[in-house]
Amino acid sequence: MAGRFAPRSAPRAAIPHQTAATAAADALTRDWTPPGPLDLRLVLGPLRRGPADPTFRMTRDGAVWRTGRTPAGPGTLRVTARGGRIEAAAWGAGAPWLLDRLPTLLGAQDDPDAFSPRHRLLALTRHSRPGLRLLRTGLVMESLIPSILEQKVTTDEAYRAWRHLVRKHGTPAPGPSDHAAFNALGLHVMPDARTWSLIPSWEWHRAGVDAKRSATILRAVRVARRLEEAAAMELPEAMARLELIPGIGPWTSAETLQRSNGAADAVTVGDLHLPGIVGHALAGNRDADDEEMLALLAPYEGQRHRATRLILLSGHTPPRRAPRMPRGDIAAL
Repeated sequence: MAGRFAPRSAPRAAIPHQTAATAAADALTRDWTPPGPLDLRLVLGPLRRGPADPTFRMTRDGAVWRTGRTPAGPGTLRVTARGGRIEAAAWGAGAPWLLDRLPTLLGAQDDPDAFSPRHRLLALTRHSRPGLRLLRTGLVMESLIPSILEQKVTTDEAYRAWRHLVRKHGTPAPGPSDHAAFNALGLHVMPDARTWSLIPSWEWHRAGVDAKRSATILRAVRVARRLEEAAAMELPEAMARLELIPGIGPWTSAETLQRSNGAADAVTVGDLHLPGIVGHALAGNRDADDEEMLALLAPYEGQRHRATRLILLSGHTPPRRAPRMPRGDIAAL
């Protein structure tokens, strides 16, 4: 592995008095040339849980920063696109793991050519978004927990809860801590399974998380290792593994596996808005339910998640005709 990744700073042997803090600031780097067009923000965007997500940042220079709790430990990854090449730097114990899986993260195992558009809208959107690939993190819990937080609440409520819990109980992200620009990002790594399990009830309450969602997370983190195994499974087996946990249903498992497994066919059923969006885009029926949505997506079996991504990216959504779902705030009770 040492031959694949280059340390940005001088080798350890050349710095005999190097401290642990200095070593933590060292970066490993890797360049990778994707096989075709790749839009970093489009590919990695689904990992962001709101504009203030402490585990994810997009900066004005075009870089994407993300943190992860890998099997090797916490890590921070910075990715930029230079022409047709991807440049990456990573810090922390998880840096080699993150860099080794960089191509997979950015959709190297995805096959956009497997999608054959049957609707003009999807054909046009696909043509206008050639850099879309389906990411694959290989990490289940980092997508499962925020997906559980998003159950039956507004996105703003879920994003606030994720932000509060990660900042309060996670750890500061490894990185170039002597750089003011990095420190200003305020990046954190989400808590490990044990730390999630020790969060007291009043902290869930302060984060606005009801007992049902917090109990589901607690059940999941108790078997985190078994759930992480789903990252290497085929979609039906992976969904079955996640849905063994009471409180995790098809909506949550699909939202998770779209990110962890790059699951091109994971359809988000049970969503409040998606059936109407798909129905409006493909059949002019904004009142479509899950059954009709699945019927409309049937020609795209094997690629149904990609089809819904393209529909959402097309902007062809029905005009709003009802007030937004009211925000609840149990933390104020």
